[in-house]
Amino acid sequence: MEENKTDIIKTAIVAIIGRPSAGKSTFLNTACQEDVSIVSPIPQTTRNAIKGIVNTSYGQLVFIDTPGYHDSEKKLNLKLRNVTESQIEDIDCILYVIDSTREPGEEEQHTVDLIKKQTSKTVVAINKTDARGSSPAKIRKFLAQALPEIPEERIFEMSAQKDEGINEVLKGLYDISPEGDPIYDEETYTDQNLSFRVAEVIRGEAINRLQDEIPHAVYVDVADVEHRNEGKKLWIRAFLCVERDSQKGIVIGKGASMIKQIRMASMKKLNEIYMQKIDLDLQVKVDKNWRQRDFTLNKIIPKE
Repeated sequence: MEENKTDIIKTAIVAIIGRPSAGKSTFLNTACQEDVSIVSPIPQTTRNAIKGIVNTSYGQLVFIDTPGYHDSEKKLNLKLRNVTESQIEDIDCILYVIDSTREPGEEEQHTVDLIKKQTSKTVVAINKTDARGSSPAKIRKFLAQALPEIPEERIFEMSAQKDEGINEVLKGLYDISPEGDPIYDEETYTDQNLSFRVAEVIRGEAINRLQDEIPHAVYVDVADVEHRNEGKKLWIRAFLCVERDSQKGIVIGKGASMIKQIRMASMKKLNEIYMQKIDLDLQVKVDKNWRQRDFTLNKIIPKE
């Protein structure tokens, strides 16, 4: 991004909202230039409001990557919807990411309804413009009807995956951001604590290797973290938790091949993130019907 010519520093909390798989997490990782949020073709991968921080000469944008807004009365989905709705109440800006390859439907309309009273602080990013079947013109027509208060100059086209149009979206957000000092230092790109980051890395490696319903039936419990060898090594014990015994066998895999793949891939990514050498003890356990229990849901998706 070009240098700031005015020397005015802006700082904003920005909620990213949109339907599942619209590309919110991909945008966040690309903008932060780090893997802050899990990216997967499986809808509703993001379960928490995850912060990613972008620092430029214009100032600081603190993004909150919210779960995809999805219509379902299942307890887990209701919890995810509450996370999304709570994030847009007291923030400075909203980035609405919309998939240009999908027809706007009822779920898209519900997402629009979330931000109708917040249009003065909303920027729209029409995503996946590089993909086959993309129709930005159709999306612009939908936006003109659904959100006529948002001017054309705050609607951008981008490919988050290919890093195209990202700077224009960021500049659009800075244009409507308030002046203020940065919240975090300029080297910080996320505020995730160690246990949460470890759990998200493991879950990300797991869900991209598992099929059918199992990814939604998995959560990660980081049970122990020990600093060893005078702080040069991090020893971590974590559990991949599933709902049923039959799922446990699938996650472990024949000859423990699947859990070994997940463990090795997780260690590789964690060693790229942290200075200490990572030693990961990863096991699988059954937590029956956890998606219907408030205690477990509140533990893995805590209230703000």
